Amino acid sequence: MPQTARGRRLMGEINVVPYIDVMLVLLIIFMITAPLLTQGVKVELPKAAAEPLQTQHLRPVVLSVDRAGRLYLNVGGTPQAPLDEASVEARVAQELRRAPETQVLVKADTAVAYGRVVQAMVLLQRAGASKIGFLTEPLPPPHPRG
Repeated sequence: MPQTARGRRLMGEINVVPYIDVMLVLLIIFMITAPLLTQGVKVELPKAAAEPLQTQHLRPVVLSVDRAGRLYLNVGGTPQAPLDEASVEARVAQELRRAPETQVLVKADTAVAYGRVVQAMVLLQRAGASKIGFLTEPLPPPHPRG
């Protein structure tokens, strides 16, 4: 049996407590950052009782219109940067040329003027989108009476 200078035996085990601490810290970091990565532009969607669209294998093109009327697109470049109308039209046209069956959706804030949403739809139509859908939040379930 090997002994140290003081007469203690050497320990042949691995101390896993520091590894568990690191794992828990990483878990907390990922739990906090994961929702932030999936968020797009902050838009308060209108509530509507509509049937959901059929899902596709392709990622849809989503044109977001925020409260101030700025346009954002989830394809090409940075989705967090506002775009001018010409850039939106060019990027959507390019995406639809690449994959014509891609769904095109509008995600507009409830406070945006109706005219601005119509302008966004006209941009999408000029880019080649023949069918345009709207993103809404589902209505809350009715409260049971009792």
